[in-house]
Amino acid sequence: MNMFVLDNEVAIRLSVFFGILTAMALWEVRAPRRPLTTSKGVRWFTNLAITFGNSALLRVAFPTSAAGVAMWAAARGWGLFNALAVPNEAAGLASVVLLDLLIYGQHVAFHHIPLFWRLHKMHHTDLDLDVTSGARFHPVEIVLSMLIKMAAIVALGAPAWSVIVFEVILNGTAMFNHSNVRMPLGLDRLLRMLVVTPDMHRVHHSVLIRETNSNFGFNFPWWDRIFGTYRGQPVAGHDGMRIGLANFRNPADLNVFRLLAIPLDRRER
Repeated sequence: MNMFVLDNEVAIRLSVFFGILTAMALWEVRAPRRPLTTSKGVRWFTNLAITFGNSALLRVAFPTSAAGVAMWAAARGWGLFNALAVPNEAAGLASVVLLDLLIYGQHVAFHHIPLFWRLHKMHHTDLDLDVTSGARFHPVEIVLSMLIKMAAIVALGAPAWSVIVFEVILNGTAMFNHSNVRMPLGLDRLLRMLVVTPDMHRVHHSVLIRETNSNFGFNFPWWDRIFGTYRGQPVAGHDGMRIGLANFRNPADLNVFRLLAIPLDRRER
């Protein structure tokens, strides 16, 4: 499995990205959860332009991928799992779980530390949610996130294959749980034991601050329950809730260029 994942990293990443993007986009057409309030075409252009721009930036800023950093650390015996000689499979599974916990903690920090919130609020300015919203992040936040993740990979001694698996899962679940899809309530309750569902994560994008500061998980749903940040449903219901930030309601102010300058905007929420 290790060599298969490493040798086919690009193919796996692209297949998962375009496969889930297509599947969720079709699901949104067939069974939308909420009616859209803004132009879907404009939002898709904005969100995908940011997505592909961030991907290009990471390629330039980090010639060595996160998996490459893991291989570099392993060759030197660096990191907890390497120092303890933990078996590869066990170290890999633990790394996936611990890296997800790291993302949860980072997400909480980016909401509560004002400097980081200036970057992260770009993600919350989307006035609707759909499959493209999951990758709407400011480029500086993307770079900071990669630096944090690489530091954690070295500290853990995470196997390279597990880093790829984690990144693929995170990318896929981010598209899934930002999607505007309707599913039976029983299925939603079942899936919430294993993964963050669209209804669960939508609460996090509420205009109400107490709801915005809840449901921080992207992949595994356990951290919010463990650390007391879980909120089951929005107070106004999924049909009545408003998505976005109270001070960023004009779609004309949410084009790509203005979003890139949003850390300089003094309006907080």
